[in-house]
Amino acid sequence: MRPWPDRNASRTPGVKTSVILVAALLTAAALPLLGDRDGPAWETLDEGLELARFGGDPGPITVLRIDPAVWQTVALAASALDGTRRTARQWGEEHGLTAVINAGMYAADHRTHTGYFRTGDHVNNPLWNQKDYRQAACFEPRREGLPRFVLMDLDTHPEETFADDYDVVVQNLRLIKKPGENRWPPRDRRWSEACLGEDGSGRMLWIFSRAPHAMHAWNERLLALPIDLVAAQHLEGGPEAQLWIAPAGVETMGSYETGFLEDESNLAAWPVPNVLGIRKRPAAGSGPAG
Repeated sequence: MRPWPDRNASRTPGVKTSVILVAALLTAAALPLLGDRDGPAWETLDEGLELARFGGDPGPITVLRIDPAVWQTVALAASALDGTRRTARQWGEEHGLTAVINAGMYAADHRTHTGYFRTGDHVNNPLWNQKDYRQAACFEPRREGLPRFVLMDLDTHPEETFADDYDVVVQNLRLIKKPGENRWPPRDRRWSEACLGEDGSGRMLWIFSRAPHAMHAWNERLLALPIDLVAAQHLEGGPEAQLWIAPAGVETMGSYETGFLEDESNLAAWPVPNVLGIRKRPAAGSGPAG
């Protein structure tokens, strides 16, 4: 199972000044560090939005914990708009979002998600990847009684049983199967990692590491953290991986990827075509979100 399609020939970094990006990285580094097995000490950014940074080898892990009852998930695709890729920060600022992370890997056309991807009525990729992609992230149910966010393991929940029930559905490579089973075999390839997790209370976990990991070891490390992780999927790796959190002043991006960029030289957020973002749900009776 390949981690992702060969896109190296067409990758190009975004344009940002080194001073701004180094400052962003230093801001992320300034978050308090916790030991891998220390009790959680979450920084509350807003209602239902918490941030923690866990120390350990080979480097720190940033976790944004999101209560889907308070925060709406928005999926944005360049194919539904003007076709232009943007950095996570640009996507967030243009669309009034509080935080943004990659939605997943994409093909050489710089538009098409590599698994099934629908946001609202817009279908970016109608094809379910039957080979390697074993998990789907589902957001914003279309009928009552369903969770606002859930990771579905496709070998236990076939896509036809849930795909039409949610406004946003994104199929990605599975890292951890419910209830906490490492599904990535040991391999030598390493990369910076952005991934999406679900905890035992049904909260979203946006998880990021600039330091490269092999995915089997990454999964083991995540499962050892005090974050009650029950499932996770890969969103992006290497220099395209990024996480932007406006209220924390965090804009961080990946660098290392085996066979492509085997160093820590990347300090630019690369434009990507598809992202996940969050905005706060309106209070009851206050009207739609702006």
